[in-house]
Amino acid sequence: MSRRIAVLTGDVIDSRKVADAARLHRVLDATLAELAERHGGRGERYRGDGFQLALPDAEEAMTAAVWLRAALIQHSETHQRWDARIAVAVGQDDWQPDEGVAEADGEVFVRSGRALDALDASHLAVELLEAPNDGCLALLTRFLDDLIDGWSRYSAEIVILSLDRTTTQQALAERLGIRQPSVHKRLRAARWELLADTLAHFGQRLANPEATP
Repeated sequence: MSRRIAVLTGDVIDSRKVADAARLHRVLDATLAELAERHGGRGERYRGDGFQLALPDAEEAMTAAVWLRAALIQHSETHQRWDARIAVAVGQDDWQPDEGVAEADGEVFVRSGRALDALDASHLAVELLEAPNDGCLALLTRFLDDLIDGWSRYSAEIVILSLDRTTTQQALAERLGIRQPSVHKRLRAARWELLADTLAHFGQRLANPEATP
């Protein structure tokens, strides 16, 4: 049965310059597996630094994209920042989570790949197939991309921990072994409150209309 799904297609930026490719692949594989399990989807890595993640709940698409990029940034090498280009396509498809993604050829999968190929200076794109020329969605995506580009490894780490669970700053401080004011500083540097509000808006915008009250 057809429903609105999300497909994320991406590749690691400047992967040929990575000194420890095996560690990069482990981080990418683990992150794809975690997101697939968390959201009931399917993720696969291919061509070394390329990957695709299909999610049955489109509303989680941008949160997953942010999580993926944050995980790479968090585990960056000392002298090289890891990051990825990610193109998100959202639309109706009859794909099911028990199916692979490498062989999937539905329009959502095709458009996600094309959107990745079309990326130029930016590292993030989203296309809602039902509204391909949504200027507001494009503007929000540019803002989100610019926000992520400014993250340090500490910012990326605090974002993942905050996305992972709803918790207090004190609890985060205890987990990280730092003081609560330091957690507050890292959250501010990551612009967490603005990020959370932006992701919530994306979730509402991309959600399956039939599931929206």
